[in-house]
Amino acid sequence: MVKVCTIGIPKEIKESELRVALTPGGAGLLHQRGHQVLVQSGAGEGSGFADGDYANEGAVVVERAADVWSQADIVMKVKEPLPAEYVLFREDLILFTYLHLAAEPSLVEALVKSKVTGIAYETIQLPGGSLPLLTPMSEVAGRMSVQVGAHFLERFYGGRGILLGGVPGVPPADVIIVGGGTVGTNAAKMALGLGANVVIIDRSAERLRYLDDLFHGRVRTLMANPYNIASAVQKADLLIGAVLIPGARAPKLVTEEMVKQMKNGAVIIDVAVDQGGSIATVDRVTTHSDPVYEKHGVMHYAVANMPGAVPRTSTLALTNATLDYAAQLADRGIVSALAGSPELRLGVNTYQGHVTHPAVAAAVGLPYTAIEALQPTAED
Repeated sequence: MVKVCTIGIPKEIKESELRVALTPGGAGLLHQRGHQVLVQSGAGEGSGFADGDYANEGAVVVERAADVWSQADIVMKVKEPLPAEYVLFREDLILFTYLHLAAEPSLVEALVKSKVTGIAYETIQLPGGSLPLLTPMSEVAGRMSVQVGAHFLERFYGGRGILLGGVPGVPPADVIIVGGGTVGTNAAKMALGLGANVVIIDRSAERLRYLDDLFHGRVRTLMANPYNIASAVQKADLLIGAVLIPGARAPKLVTEEMVKQMKNGAVIIDVAVDQGGSIATVDRVTTHSDPVYEKHGVMHYAVANMPGAVPRTSTLALTNATLDYAAQLADRGIVSALAGSPELRLGVNTYQGHVTHPAVAAAVGLPYTAIEALQPTAED
């Protein structure tokens, strides 16, 4: 018999974050499975979902975030908790969200100290290596990176005054994408669609062969090494950092010296900024309200929650990906859910006061404990 579980959906407090962790339809499906869903009033407004939409699906709407956090067995969020939310942590809480802990040592410390079970969307990994909960937001961010880059290439916004696709008799822009995963592939689709010259750089020859086949030779592929990266970056009108190592800080593949050699008014979009950034001159996180800064004559866009600019699309895509895992946790409880789902176990970054993801532990300098060593057993 399924135990009743309470799932809490607080309103996001990160600046300019308009997504919500669950749609009304998702709340309705969990309610139909016998669970209680608590939604903070106004949580869905930025994505176009009213409190009444949740209430109509059986959710309970509450005013205060503290009520959501204190009553929930599972708190589902979009972005990592901010320091103001750390005081709401407690030992029996499951936190299910994007955590990106490699770049957030203070959050790791708070999760460990409070013994919260922190399950990160971005490290849930299927046997083939795909990241099913990161993929939808990577698709959004990859496509947005070109859209945003085209905007800031306009002269009025500090760019070179370049149209990505050019016009007859005028060459198109050069778009250089460092990283050929989901972000890079989706960025390439958009850039090609707008008529740009596109180069994708990746360290995997197998991935480059796949991309060459996918795009029928319309993109140029380069093996990632310092020489190739430096040569390509120097030619870029738009440079997109699309590097990801699950759970770990992004490697700095583009050096400051490379950026100094870029064209005046070129644009950098570092999609990996929430993992520390893959471009050396991305030394700060920006926001949707103040998204760019100039360094060495190059415009830098370093917004850590890019999909938050299109919250309706992003919330729908995110719920499509997370709902099944949320239902597993709610239906079975944490121990049984982890025992039955190897990919979900890979998502556990903190458990019972330990760091249980090796890349996170290495990034923040804390001991790593394999979750198997903590010997979870089936619940009564």
